Amino acid sequence: MPYKIDEKARYTRTHEWVRMEGTEAVVGVSDYAQDKLSDVVFVDLPAAGKQVKKGAALLVVESVKSAEDVFSPVTGTVSAANGTLSAKPELVNKEPYAGGWLVRLSLSDPAELDSLMDAAAYAKYLETL
Repeated sequence: MPYKIDEKARYTRTHEWVRMEGTEAVVGVSDYAQDKLSDVVFVDLPAAGKQVKKGAALLVVESVKSAEDVFSPVTGTVSAANGTLSAKPELVNKEPYAGGWLVRLSLSDPAELDSLMDAAAYAKYLETL
């Protein structure tokens, strides 16, 4: 199945994406990740102000199959969490790059984005799975 990929986002090998919107980084899970999770039933969102390091657990997404850590693709501070997911966690499945975003971060080191896969590299990576 061909998965949707946001051309403007950067990707991790653990299937998180990050997209710059103004000065903030918006983070979510890829279409591939939401498909593997299956039906998302709960998202344990972090509070604004939480400091996160690249590669560290950022939050937990629970589905009917399992609970999985979502890792931060970059280092920064949570500036906002997607509160809509409290009532509608299924948006992670339906709109992984739009309404299903997870958090917004203020970046500590924007250069970290350069170490992530662009859309073309991520598409090639998915072919190996």
